[in-house]
Amino acid sequence: MKKSEDPRTRDLVARSILEKGPRTAVDLALSLGLTPAGIRRHLDSLVEEGVLEAREPHSAISRGRGRPSKVFVMTDGGREKFEHNYDDLAVAALKFLSDSVGASALIEFANARAGDIERTLAPVIASSDGVSPVAALADFLSDEGYAATVLNRDIGDELCQHHCPIAHVAAQFPQLCEAETEAFSRLLGTHVQRLATIAHGDGVCTTFIPKISRSPMSSTGGK
Repeated sequence: MKKSEDPRTRDLVARSILEKGPRTAVDLALSLGLTPAGIRRHLDSLVEEGVLEAREPHSAISRGRGRPSKVFVMTDGGREKFEHNYDDLAVAALKFLSDSVGASALIEFANARAGDIERTLAPVIASSDGVSPVAALADFLSDEGYAATVLNRDIGDELCQHHCPIAHVAAQFPQLCEAETEAFSRLLGTHVQRLATIAHGDGVCTTFIPKISRSPMSSTGGK
């Protein structure tokens, strides 16, 4: 069986997009060592199954002349196939909490979760010799299953989370994302801004982090 026909290769194509974010057929063919025709067969199959979706590329990543190539992104259904802990129970529990106690209880829960992140990350960032605080944050998030990378820009960095283990829950309870963003701001000692989230239908969670002009917090108690 040819590599381009191996069903395991199709899973590899899907996982590459899951971990590295939206990609073109050409990028995938080069990185996976497949022919353009072979990669397109897999992409067509994954789109037909609802695992991937073809979109027009963002202007910032369009290069060259002529019509830009489409990019392929993971759908919510595709993430479901890869997420082993897809937790409908969490959604039910948070809905019950909000309905029975009130919205303030949900915010307290989101802040408590963010506080746990701060307490865990603060010593990691403080001891990251030779590694920038943003890179240390990305490494931690990757270990937690967020497949995070950092894009360096002239005016700051973009923290890209290509996967979100709690996307299904966060889509219904954006307070989780908001509290997490505030935790990142406190940890890095600068205001950060969420530009896109998987929970709201974007291909990647993107957080803009301005150039850090002062040392990030070395310790924090969270909220």
